[in-house]
Amino acid sequence: MASEQYFSGRQVVIATKHQKEQVIGPALQEAFGMEYVVTEKVDTDLLGTFTGEVERVLTPVEVARQKCILALAECDADFAIGSEGSFGPHSTLYFLPADEEILLLLDRKRELEIVVKHTSLQTNYASFEMGSEEDLIVFLLQVKFPSHGLHVKSPEAYMAKGIRLEDRLNQAIQEAVNRFGTYTLETDMRAMNNPTRMAVIQKLAGKLVEKMKSCCPSCQRPGFSPTDIIRGLLCSCCSLPTKSIKSLIYSCEGCHYTNCIDFPDSKMMEDPMFCDFCNP
Repeated sequence: MASEQYFSGRQVVIATKHQKEQVIGPALQEAFGMEYVVTEKVDTDLLGTFTGEVERVLTPVEVARQKCILALAECDADFAIGSEGSFGPHSTLYFLPADEEILLLLDRKRELEIVVKHTSLQTNYASFEMGSEEDLIVFLLQVKFPSHGLHVKSPEAYMAKGIRLEDRLNQAIQEAVNRFGTYTLETDMRAMNNPTRMAVIQKLAGKLVEKMKSCCPSCQRPGFSPTDIIRGLLCSCCSLPTKSIKSLIYSCEGCHYTNCIDFPDSKMMEDPMFCDFCNP
């Protein structure tokens, strides 16, 4: 079954309370004519919050899957989409903050699950401990306040969340200082208060659409994509294998058909600057 037939005109429930449907829904609607809805009966914050009141005990993929299951239990839709984000140091560029986003499409009736991931350095994720007025101004510019929200935290509790007005920010800071002598500012990473994160999710929604369109050559199941890589692209100078990708292994979760695609980037040899022998 081609992806257009599989998804065309079907209904999908987007499991979110942070307005992510604004960028996920239109991508599905444009690609497949899908109707998207949001259910208010699912509190996704029960699976974890960025501010820590509810600890996330599941993995990000498990959280996204659970959001889908809960949404399908409350809404008579064909599909569900769950989203989950994680923020912290980049896995290799440790000194830079990163945003790792996951989108999961679930068709429980047909046992179909399509997952896409994206790690982006485009994030304003940061915090600020009480400091000088000059340092505060620099921080506010850095995190794009007031277009992006902030939380004000004291040593014992959050004084205010999702602040996007200067007067309210000053008031919350003053309240924290009066009661505790200090304060901390944290970026609000919820999508509806963070346009930078919303843009990353929008980009990932496009990636999800492309994966939905990719069907297994054998059984036509949607979601046919790389599941493994083979490194060893030869160096153009010394002809020794490098750590660069030589081949991609595609596999189908339905019929288990596999296909190896050599030189996926149309690059037959690697630049010596990426060779451990030529450039140790």
